[in-house]
Amino acid sequence: MERSLINMCNSASVFFCTAILTIVLTFYILNYPRTITVQEYSQTNIVTRHYENVSRSCNLFKGQWIPDMRDTLYTNFSCTTIPYRRNCFFHGREDKDFLHWRWKPEQCELPRFSSKTFLSIVQGKTMAFVGDSLARNQMDSLLCLLSTEETPKEVYKDAEDRSMTWEFPKHNFTLMALWSQFLVSATETMFNGSATGSFDLHLDKVDQNWSEKLPFIDYAIFSDVQWFFRQHYLYEGSNLIGCILCQVPNMTDLGLNFAIKRSFQAAFKRINECKNCKNIFTVLRTFSPSHFENGTWNTGGGCNRTRPVKIENVIGRDSNWELRKIQVEEIETARGKREYLGNRFEILDIT
Repeated sequence: MERSLINMCNSASVFFCTAILTIVLTFYILNYPRTITVQEYSQTNIVTRHYENVSRSCNLFKGQWIPDMRDTLYTNFSCTTIPYRRNCFFHGREDKDFLHWRWKPEQCELPRFSSKTFLSIVQGKTMAFVGDSLARNQMDSLLCLLSTEETPKEVYKDAEDRSMTWEFPKHNFTLMALWSQFLVSATETMFNGSATGSFDLHLDKVDQNWSEKLPFIDYAIFSDVQWFFRQHYLYEGSNLIGCILCQVPNMTDLGLNFAIKRSFQAAFKRINECKNCKNIFTVLRTFSPSHFENGTWNTGGGCNRTRPVKIENVIGRDSNWELRKIQVEEIETARGKREYLGNRFEILDIT
């Protein structure tokens, strides 16, 4: 998506901002390649509108933010599943202007999200958001949207509240968040019994936390990259082959791009080689640029923006586009095998 999309999140609650991204995602998935009928309810009548397949004629990811003063589809009061630590208004946030914007593609209109339509289409299916906290935020947002139609039932949550599973019994629909910082197998390195924040990454072994669930998944949405921005050690075939963001004598720094490419390569290869799996619809959520301006999170950067940034004002983002390019190349490689494997690979172009 145009760079202005993600920069709107600078000042906004990440949780509410992902609501917009979730609406784009679900419209993209559910409206491709079919025509859907949406019933819009009012107090006096029911209006039926037909939304033709726009994915071939309209680039959903090229557009701008425009004001939208309608009521939000959910609030921190109406949605009871918002995690306590992500409930910004509960913790004292006062401004609400960031809630009243909507994404407008240049060539078409996005219909407002309909939880009834969504649940009717995914009935009997399982959708999993795989990756880091951005993937979890997006799952949480979708959970709030769907809760307006049916109260979900929590059936699993890990001890760290990172991976979880919700069910919508009336629609036989399962929604999951599968935590995986790197998509591949990773073990945090320790020093004197304390965690260091650095990891040993096995680039040829996918993380079982998500891969073992593949046979049960119909839709898999991948969102990952942010955790790579620190010192890590890289392995293949159990052999140390180098590192990233390190200054270690006699060790090759293979670079951030190398590690990210290999991780996504391994993940998509695992999907295409899964013999027990259904035909999986895989969506890659491309790299989400940092929201901080005038510095990073630990060098004095801030998130003080209250209005969308215009595309012509975005500068110094070349590295973001390079990471997006790597992800797109890997999804294209995986897509090349879909014709005889039955899998589908698409892109949610956030960058």
